[in-house]
Amino acid sequence: MSARDRILAKLNAAPVLPKAAPDVAAWYAAHRSAESTAEKVARFRGCIEFAHAEVYAVTQASWPQKLWEVLAAKQLEKLLVAPGTAHGQRAITVLSESGIHCRAYEQSIEDWKEEMFHDIPASLTAARGAIAETGTLVLWPDSHEPRLMSLVPPVHIVLLDAKTIYNTFYEVMTAENWGGGLPTNALLVSGPSKTADIQVTLAYGAHGPKELIVLLVGDEA
Repeated sequence: MSARDRILAKLNAAPVLPKAAPDVAAWYAAHRSAESTAEKVARFRGCIEFAHAEVYAVTQASWPQKLWEVLAAKQLEKLLVAPGTAHGQRAITVLSESGIHCRAYEQSIEDWKEEMFHDIPASLTAARGAIAETGTLVLWPDSHEPRLMSLVPPVHIVLLDAKTIYNTFYEVMTAENWGGGLPTNALLVSGPSKTADIQVTLAYGAHGPKELIVLLVGDEA
C-alpha cells in the first residue's frame, strides 16, 4: 500500500461527525444593526462615491431635469433608453424637447452592433435596488433593458429609488426572495469599470463604462 493509499484509508475510516449548519441570519443580525433609510442612503453614497461614481439627489418630479443637466454638462447628445419602461418613456418625452436624441433599444444586437459599440455615448437604466454596506447597485437585465445597456456605453446613468437600498448583500437576497428565481444575468455594480492588471495599479475605465452616474430618487437622498 502506497503512502497515498494509507492516507486515504485513514480518512475514509475516520468517523463522520454531524455538523450544524451555520446560522447565517443570526450572524448578519449581529453584524449590522437596523438602519433608517436616510442612514442607508448616506452609507451607500459614501461607498459608491469613494469608488468614483457620481451621485445626484433627485425627486420623482425632478430627475428628468437632472438627467438633462448631466448630459448637457458632459456634452452628450445621444442617450440609449428602454421605451418599454415608464422611466424610458419619460426620458424620451422630456429629452426630445431639449435636443437630446433618445435611441431606443428595440432590436436584436446583431442588427445594430456597430452603432451600439461606436455611436452610443450613454445609457439610462433603472436599478432593482442597492447595498449600503458596499455601495453596490443591483441590476436585473430583462428584455426591455438588456445587459449590454449597462456594459457597453462609456457613460452609464442609473435611476435608483432610495427606498430600495438594503443594509447588506444577505438582506437584499432574502428580502427580494432571490432563492425563488433569478434572471439570466444579475449584475452587481460598485462604480465605473476598473482593473489592476497592469503593474498592480488601479485604473478606471479600462473596460465597460468609464463613468457611472446615479440619480438617487427620494426625500431621504
